[in-house]
Amino acid sequence: MNVVHLQSSDAMRYRTLMLEAYELAADAFTSTADERAGEAETFWVKRVADPTGISVAFGAFEDQELIGTVALEFSAKPKTRHKALVIGMYVKPAARGRGAGGALLQAAVQHAQSRDGILLLMLTATEGNEPAINLYRTAGFEVFGTEPLAILTPRGYKAKVYMWLPLTDARTAALALNAEIPKTSGSPRQPPTRSTFKY
Repeated sequence: MNVVHLQSSDAMRYRTLMLEAYELAADAFTSTADERAGEAETFWVKRVADPTGISVAFGAFEDQELIGTVALEFSAKPKTRHKALVIGMYVKPAARGRGAGGALLQAAVQHAQSRDGILLLMLTATEGNEPAINLYRTAGFEVFGTEPLAILTPRGYKAKVYMWLPLTDARTAALALNAEIPKTSGSPRQPPTRSTFKY
C-alpha cells in the first residue's frame, strides 16, 4: 500500500471515492451524495490540490486502486492560520483493517507539521462512530467537546464530537497563560508534486 499526495489529475478518482463515501457512510458527513454529485470538476480539483495551498488531499492506493483518502484544510485568515482541519476521511469497506486509515492520518499529520506556524489539527466525528473515534485517539487526538443535534441522519439527529491534536509543543503554547502564538511566515507552502509514503 502506498499513500501519496493527490494531484489535480487524481480529481475524478477522488470524486468517485468520495461519492461512495457520502452514500455508504452518510452519517459521517454533513454533505450528501446528491449535493456533491452536482459539483463541477473544479471543486474536486481544488479539494485535492488547491493551487494556493489551502487544501491538500492524500490517497491510499493498492494495485493502482484508490482505496482511501483524507484531506487537510488550512485557513488563510490571520487569526486562524495556526490550525488546520482534517476532513473527508474514508476507506473502502473491503480495505479496512489493513492500516490504511492510520497511514493516511500519519501522512496528514506529517504534512501539517512541515508547514510553518501550524500548531494543531482539528476534526469532528459523528457521535457513535466508535471505529473512527478510536482511530483518531490512537493517532493522538483528544476530545474537547461535542455539538448536540449537529447532523440529521436517517436514524435521527446526532451530535458531532470535536477532537484536536497538538503539533510539536502546541499543547504547552495552548495552555500557558499569555503565551505567544508563533507567526506564520509568508504564504502556505505548496505540496510536493508527488510524495509517496510506503507502509
